[in-house]
Amino acid sequence: MRILAMTNLYPNLRQPQRAPFNRHQFRLLNELSPVRVIAPTAWTDSAPSPHVTLDGLAVEHPRYWYPPKLLRGRYGHCYRWSVRKTFERVVAEFKPDIVFAPWAYPDGWAALHLARAAKLPVVVQVHGSDVKLLDEYPAKRARTAEALTGADGVVAVSQDLANDVTAMGVTTVKVIIDGVDPTLFHQSSDAPRKKRTHVLSVGNLVAVKSVAVLIEAMVGLEADLTVIGEGPLRRSLEAQAKRLNVNARFLGSLPLTKLPAHYHAADLMVLPSLSEGVPNVLLEASACGVPWVASDVGGIPESAH
Repeated sequence: MRILAMTNLYPNLRQPQRAPFNRHQFRLLNELSPVRVIAPTAWTDSAPSPHVTLDGLAVEHPRYWYPPKLLRGRYGHCYRWSVRKTFERVVAEFKPDIVFAPWAYPDGWAALHLARAAKLPVVVQVHGSDVKLLDEYPAKRARTAEALTGADGVVAVSQDLANDVTAMGVTTVKVIIDGVDPTLFHQSSDAPRKKRTHVLSVGNLVAVKSVAVLIEAMVGLEADLTVIGEGPLRRSLEAQAKRLNVNARFLGSLPLTKLPAHYHAADLMVLPSLSEGVPNVLLEASACGVPWVASDVGGIPESAH
């Protein structure tokens, strides 16, 4: 089986740490079946090379043109228009047997319509925010439902997400929880000795991750905090930690190969998110033998089993 994967959630030259879960997934899929990747990049970002090779995969980076923060219900049309020529060329060259879109909208919606025109089946994977945060953007709901109900198959990374998708009218959903690379994430007997408790937070620095709540909770504790991740809230979070006299290090986004050392150095991993699918960071922490505390939302309870 030849798989054409299409998603904006994939590394590019400007964002090399973007969506490592998809990078890991595509790399492993390619060990079983040939995979080609179309990973559009927003026109608001600096343009990467349109053709690259990553992990032995041929990757196309067409420009994704859309009106920022406007007409969200039309983003699927913008996405489809932006990638159509690349999609048609790759289909002619690669001759895929199936189209795989890990993200419901606009990726899955565009993939559905392009795949139908090419007479190819399409599978859409939902990760969390693409379904969980639809109430914030009602214009996306109808297109998301169209993508999921029209797809030949839907994969959810948690049973909780599968329940949400079923409520949208999807009759068959396959639950496949993301895995972690055991060659990277495993327990270690070489963890450094620490004089103070070391708390770790890993994730994008956006409102839904609630890192501000974690910083506030650490006020007065004899503990250090390491925050790994990047996002629009970084400066305000750094200022908050300084103002509250919380000893926090903000390391930005790191490659997967750098994460195990930080898990091994931690006494506790904390994830106070408001919404989640099944966070890979909790699976990685568990694989490294690090205890974790997280919000009781989405598929997080499933991560504890």
